[in-house]
Amino acid sequence: MVNHLINSNSPYLLQHARNPVDWYPWGDEALRKAANEEKPIFLSIGYSACHWCHVMAHESFEDPEVASILNHNLVNIKVDREERPDIDDIYMNAVVSLTGQGGWPLNVFLTPAGEPFFGGTYFPPVQRYNMPPFKEVLSKILKVWQDDREGISLSAANVTEHLRRLNSVSKINQGLHRESLDQATQELAHSYDWNFGGWGQAPKFPQPMVIEFLLRLAARGDKAALDMASHALNSMAKGGMYDVVGGGFARYSTDNEWLVPHFEKMLYDNALLARVYLHAYLLTGDRNLKRICLETLDFIIRELTHPDGGFFSSIDADSEGIEGKYYIWTLDEVSDALQNEDDARFLIIAYGITSSGNFEGVNILQRVVDDELLAQQFNMTLDQVEKCLTDLHKRLYEYRAKRVRPDVDDKVLVSWNALVVVVLSEAGRYLGVKSYVIVATRNINFLLSNMYQDKRLYRSWRDGIVQFNGYLEDYSALIEALISIYQTDHNTKWFEVANN
Repeated sequence: MVNHLINSNSPYLLQHARNPVDWYPWGDEALRKAANEEKPIFLSIGYSACHWCHVMAHESFEDPEVASILNHNLVNIKVDREERPDIDDIYMNAVVSLTGQGGWPLNVFLTPAGEPFFGGTYFPPVQRYNMPPFKEVLSKILKVWQDDREGISLSAANVTEHLRRLNSVSKINQGLHRESLDQATQELAHSYDWNFGGWGQAPKFPQPMVIEFLLRLAARGDKAALDMASHALNSMAKGGMYDVVGGGFARYSTDNEWLVPHFEKMLYDNALLARVYLHAYLLTGDRNLKRICLETLDFIIRELTHPDGGFFSSIDADSEGIEGKYYIWTLDEVSDALQNEDDARFLIIAYGITSSGNFEGVNILQRVVDDELLAQQFNMTLDQVEKCLTDLHKRLYEYRAKRVRPDVDDKVLVSWNALVVVVLSEAGRYLGVKSYVIVATRNINFLLSNMYQDKRLYRSWRDGIVQFNGYLEDYSALIEALISIYQTDHNTKWFEVANN
């Protein structure tokens, strides 16, 4: 049994192509069907690496009873937010306006004209997390649609008008003033978490652009900004959200301590974080920051690169149906991987590994003893500690590689690829790693050869198929990447392409 997603090119849409829900991709066919049959639209937006998207799919979209309700009463549309950020942006703003929060999966109910009137994120199959069951949500939506169509039309019109005003206000060019920057710095300092690093409460995001802002201030002599940026970067680098074994960052932490992430790894996150770690190293000379940058770039090259040079979008949070299974450790697995009692003891102390674990009976690797204390305890130099940890991480990686790997979303997106090109070219320029420049140049050639056709830039590529006109972020990111490559290898052709 297949639905209308079966001919899609998006890995996310293909994940849902065999659901009993009669999904349509976003397009004229689905919108005409809704208008002709006077049915509301159920729009569900997500991405292939999203853990809670998988959860709701298994709980609800694979349920024949739920599918029957959806198929008989609504027109059901699936959207990959990574391919269509324009659609995602509109309806995310709508749900945030309606509920005060957003996220993925994003589930929105629309009029046949596409105007939103109700929405939310994850809905469970039974009441939990203070959320109503999805079937109850559907029942109430359909009852109101039957009994109060006028009220729904009025609500949808109000939300649509709010979104228009929001969009209009956002386009007003108010400019930046020194007072605004000073105020932003003060607010960042006031809300900073000096216990664990970062800003805000869980879920906690890494905020690379905020840290870049602080580093710009630090370069002008602001020590407080440098202290915040350094503390945040070193706090995240201890592990948990950062994969100390294989490099690369998960998307965010579910707790305040950066210990338990949602384990998906996104290309754009890792590009932005690698760059901010590079900039922090150049400013401070802290070798640990340099190491995180290099490990993250090596992770991208090793695990997210197409043979022809494009960079893949993400790695899934789940494997074998369990979130994070690929990344977690038991005490016995650590001992088995290292095959040496002294080595195992060193790693166990460094990461506080126990038989009971630090999360639901297993261990997520996060440093609890720093290099200086390890050097004292094991009578080693700091260089010896660093070398030893690098060797042990490599052996854990080789052991982990035998596990069932999470799926990779192998589509190539222009703007995300360009972000990687920028940091690769900068790392090649400032750290003297020529291989990074080669990888960056290969990627730019891939993008220009495959995704720039007839003077038009396309956003997405997979299996030789390009789709969707490029957005402003794709054009601007590609131009920045071309200029960055030009600044590194001084080949004028990159500047000329950027200028055209």
